[in-house]
Amino acid sequence: MTWILPTRSGQYVVGLAPRGAGLVAVGWGPDADGAVPPVAATSSFEADLDLLPLEATALGTRNVHGAELVVRRADGVRGARLAVSGKVTLTRDDDGGTHLECPLADDVLGLGVTLHIRTHPDHDVVEKWARLDNRSAQTVEVLRGWGGAFAVPAPGGARVDLLGGAWSREFTPFEASLGAGTLSIGSRQGITSHTYAPVVTVVPAGTGGVVRSAGTDGGVHPAGTDGAVRFGVALAYSGSWRMALDAVPFADHVRVSAGPDDESGILTLAPGTGLTTPVLAGVRVEGDADDLAQAWHDYEATLARTRGPEHRPVVYNSWFATTFDVRVEHQLRLAEAAAQVGAEVFVVDDGWFRGRTTDRAALGDWEVDTDRIPGGLGPLAEGVKRLGMRFGLWVEPEAVSPDSDLYRAHPEWAHHVDGRPLETLRHQYMLDLGRPEVEEWVLGTLRRLLTDTDISYLKWDMNRSIADGGRTAPGGDDWSWRHTQAYYRVLDALRAEFPHVTVEACAGGGGRIDHAVLARTDVVWPSDETGPRDRLAIQHGFLGVLPAWTMSSWVTDLPDQLDPDREDGPASLEFRFVVAMAGVLGIGADLLAWDDATRERAASFVDLYRTVRPVVHTGRVRRHGAPADPACAVQYTGPDTVVVLAWRRPGAGLTVRLRDLDPDARYRVRGEDEVRTGAALATDGLDVAWTWQDCDVVLLDRV
Repeated sequence: MTWILPTRSGQYVVGLAPRGAGLVAVGWGPDADGAVPPVAATSSFEADLDLLPLEATALGTRNVHGAELVVRRADGVRGARLAVSGKVTLTRDDDGGTHLECPLADDVLGLGVTLHIRTHPDHDVVEKWARLDNRSAQTVEVLRGWGGAFAVPAPGGARVDLLGGAWSREFTPFEASLGAGTLSIGSRQGITSHTYAPVVTVVPAGTGGVVRSAGTDGGVHPAGTDGAVRFGVALAYSGSWRMALDAVPFADHVRVSAGPDDESGILTLAPGTGLTTPVLAGVRVEGDADDLAQAWHDYEATLARTRGPEHRPVVYNSWFATTFDVRVEHQLRLAEAAAQVGAEVFVVDDGWFRGRTTDRAALGDWEVDTDRIPGGLGPLAEGVKRLGMRFGLWVEPEAVSPDSDLYRAHPEWAHHVDGRPLETLRHQYMLDLGRPEVEEWVLGTLRRLLTDTDISYLKWDMNRSIADGGRTAPGGDDWSWRHTQAYYRVLDALRAEFPHVTVEACAGGGGRIDHAVLARTDVVWPSDETGPRDRLAIQHGFLGVLPAWTMSSWVTDLPDQLDPDREDGPASLEFRFVVAMAGVLGIGADLLAWDDATRERAASFVDLYRTVRPVVHTGRVRRHGAPADPACAVQYTGPDTVVVLAWRRPGAGLTVRLRDLDPDARYRVRGEDEVRTGAALATDGLDVAWTWQDCDVVLLDRV
């Protein structure tokens, strides 16, 4: 028996495993069909369930190779032998999606597991998760609680593309060859981390791949698919996590599974309780890396409440102009300059609350410093609004300074293990948001701020990992899970109660970015690195898995941290703006240090950005070349307009062979008379004229 879940361009097919031991993947793609393939063990050292591409399984059901569920009951009973315990249902959701539910159970252990698989005709992504329920009279420890897996057909092994990095170097592409063994990535920091993004691409060996070459004419030639098939897998979870890619020798697939980290914590289910695992999403694409990126972007569009400018305004943030020296008269002068250049929201960053004159004190004391901001935030917000902008505020509600009234009153609220000295990072501790009283205090604090002052933009930051996670109370090993679930509840409450407020997610840059965050916030801060050339490289990796409408990017005066003294000198103001225009434009420079001509120049770029914003945020994205090349570009294609943002080193040329155009349609470069067909632009390409020395913005209109 099989069940078919349609996607936009194909279908995902599952069948019943032998002896009712769950579900097995049967097919995936435009031509997927068939029945469960017969599998026979080749020796007495393995069983058929270890060889089959099971949808999700447990230690005790699958014993030779890895499993998604590892459990242990308080009396020592371990493992789970799962079997279908009811009817497998396939239903249509209210939004048109298809939803499969498969009930499994181990009656001896007293554990129920309901597998969920969901697809939707708007995209090609398959979602998987599981509900775990403890039906026994004893506590069950979930040593590994992952809700599903994807079996990628790869009889000859695979190449794995992943994104890694560090603070200020997020979303750097890495590549690994996986013929046999397990590739494991993740985080133990209580957040997704800067080290790895929770998403991978698996390209089976022998299916081709992307070929990108720079011709002698300086043109970047389009990537050919060469029959390539790519599989992307992403985890929607914002706490400590792990993803494992298991290539069993002589097997015909690579198994990709993920969930909460199983090394730094244990999930505990008391009798009668349960939990729902994070969603694991997978997508299959026949095409190149940008085709896969677009498949992710189509799915991520369904997570967003909107892609319009109402929650993606042009931001001015005052941090680099003031650091901790926040004075009302200075902020209003900056606001006047920000309004002149066209900012739509003015955000006051760190330093607005009492006692916060350095990063060594006052986190947790979220009351305005009336010595520096007489009258409170209200008059400052009103002054900003009179200039035609929204008012925004920075907060770091999960953190607390040792030198703060909050910590002196509630030292037990900080993440800690009894008897172990707390460790400061950035001179601060982390609040244990998983404690109900802390969650209540954080939500209450944010409610007060948003109610007392007309704040419509909230930047939620988090500037250190949770190194002291854990507590000695029963069940304290699940600190990351509790913290993360509380974080979600607070964000969900803010969206429900203050729907007009735009929320930007930040964790020292890209330290907490995943699908669960994208579903609850409007924009994310990919990196604290704002040097334009380094930022361009970070954004290149970001756009390969995440959409432009979430990518907050600022124009600042800071140099590149990795390469500050390049031979060709600093990037121009134009270069900085064109880099920031590739996502959600922001400005973080000290505008009062710019002369009138520079501010007028900035205003012209903000006007240009508003012209292209709808296409940048909703168009199909193609990356032509890479930031390490002499020249590169990003193409955004809408129904009637194409936007090309291009950058170069001195003297480099660039011919962009545009893709995704209607080959028979006619297009004209804005400001020129010549009309060319989409086919000609794809074959012969578009020569970038370089309006400015090191960058260009080219607009093409369909005529």
